[in-house]
Amino acid sequence: MGKVKKPLPVKLIMGMISPDTNLFGRATQILIDRFGPVDFKSGIFNFDKTDYYEKEMGGNLKRQFISFEQLIEPKELVEIKLFTNNLEEGFSLSSEKPSRLVNLDPGYLDCTKLVLASTKDSPSRIYLREGIYAEITLYFSQGTFRSRPWTFPDYQTSEYIEVFNQIRKLYLNQRRDIISKKIDKKFEIS
Repeated sequence: MGKVKKPLPVKLIMGMISPDTNLFGRATQILIDRFGPVDFKSGIFNFDKTDYYEKEMGGNLKRQFISFEQLIEPKELVEIKLFTNNLEEGFSLSSEKPSRLVNLDPGYLDCTKLVLASTKDSPSRIYLREGIYAEITLYFSQGTFRSRPWTFPDYQTSEYIEVFNQIRKLYLNQRRDIISKKIDKKFEIS
């Protein structure tokens, strides 16, 4: 029988899509107010592997990723996705087309995987609660992140993979510190 134990904290990441890159800074500041300092910010990528958001957001979309210094518990993903959905609504225009100005994709990364939150069900997603699903979008193997058959085309690009490899290095350093502190605490002399 396996022993139940609390998982180590994970690294919160956020993908942002918008036709206006100035909105990345505005959204990031709100996210910092909620989740703490950012420790990684990617360059800005063209979001051109799909036209999925074009009707709702317009053309010439851009993407940027950020990660947060403060680690989270994996179970917090539901509340984070609900928060980002509300934030997206705050950035939306009610009567104009396109109406959606920012898309926020929260997820987390640990040593072995990148998990993304979604409000949409699919065969590759597991229901968590409150209408939120989780999907292992990438897995880590042989020194790098790798895609799954269902991985979005942009997440399969070498540019995105490099971003997640860099964020994973930050996470590994944080994880080492956590484990080291636990060991130190265990052997403290009173």
